[in-house]
Amino acid sequence: MSVALVGAGPGDPGLITVRGLERVRDAEVLVYDRLVAPELVAEAPGMKVPRGSLTQEEINDVLVLHGRRRRVVRLKGGDPFVFGRGGEEALALVRAGIPFEVIPGVSALAAVPAAAGIPLTHRGLSAQVTIVTGHAADGSDLDFKALARVQGTLVVFMGLEAVPALSRGLLAHGADPLLPAAVVSRGPREDQEVVHAPLADIAAASAGLATPALLVLGRVVELAALLAPMRSLAQAAAAGSGRPRSGRPRRGGWSGLRPDQPVTS
Repeated sequence: MSVALVGAGPGDPGLITVRGLERVRDAEVLVYDRLVAPELVAEAPGMKVPRGSLTQEEINDVLVLHGRRRRVVRLKGGDPFVFGRGGEEALALVRAGIPFEVIPGVSALAAVPAAAGIPLTHRGLSAQVTIVTGHAADGSDLDFKALARVQGTLVVFMGLEAVPALSRGLLAHGADPLLPAAVVSRGPREDQEVVHAPLADIAAASAGLATPALLVLGRVVELAALLAPMRSLAQAAAAGSGRPRSGRPRRGGWSGLRPDQPVTS
């Protein structure tokens, strides 16, 4: 039969693609990650296999075992090929001779900052985006010397526990202590929470936030002061609740851009 590697999106069940949802509803076996919305898991009619404590190698074996005889969907948070280890699963299927398809998902890379009112690129502020993970699979350290010189926007996946070490490493290699930073926790869900602070203070400001979380660094973070409140009002109006759906903002030392303030590079 076949396997579909499907991106479930960044947490909000409404952000899965149409094709992705079609595959889920047609799955004979659904293998899903912990961060996948329960509403999406409930859409699958067949056998459901939670990742739980399975290793990546064991997940690969499950996909190969069931993929020989059934329609299998591997449902992953975000996008399968953006820090989702989808490439490893695809290679395992290739070695086993099992046909597969990849259905992209809305990645947390853009969706989570957007939910906090942070555009990754903005004319005059950022024409470049760099993404890294806070937890390298091989245990290696990040190249802080290179990252401290990065222009534009820096996005760190799975970085909440690593925020203190990340900020120390960047500062030790010359990063601006006043560089605007934000940690977005549980975005883009209703219990989302956002913390803003300069780089030097972001570790203390974000202590105690829940995972999953994304760290965003760069001047685009300043735009959240203008964009996030209006986005919340629009969501509330669409939901008919009169209450903003995005999470509680927590400020940590900067006020962002003013509406009348010109943007300069």
